[in-house]
Amino acid sequence: MHRLWLALGALAGLTAVGLAAWAAHGAPARLDAARLAMLANGIQMQGWHALALLATALWAERRGGVLVHLAGAGFALGLILFCGGVYAVAIGGVSLGAMAPAGGITLMAAWALLGLSAVFNTPGRR
Repeated sequence: MHRLWLALGALAGLTAVGLAAWAAHGAPARLDAARLAMLANGIQMQGWHALALLATALWAERRGGVLVHLAGAGFALGLILFCGGVYAVAIGGVSLGAMAPAGGITLMAAWALLGLSAVFNTPGRR
């Protein structure tokens, strides 16, 4: 299962770099300053949580356990919800309701689960 978190982290990182390139070169002509700032925030969050998925993959391979895999699922779902909601408004001008806040809460829960997996997962307990 750790390979899934690694693959999703790599995909999130890849798309964050692609979006950052578009934001630097193509988006300024199409988006106003407020939308560009929103887009930059989404890209930054995506990049940080791509790294979080990579760290989750390494921790899952080393120690395993349910909590670390729940954290990985939370990071993946949170990225889709949060960044998807932010990008919908920034790029498309479409509000998806509480999608971004739900994604933010999911990301915070994933961080908590990752921390708990470090505290409560003892050697030999996979």
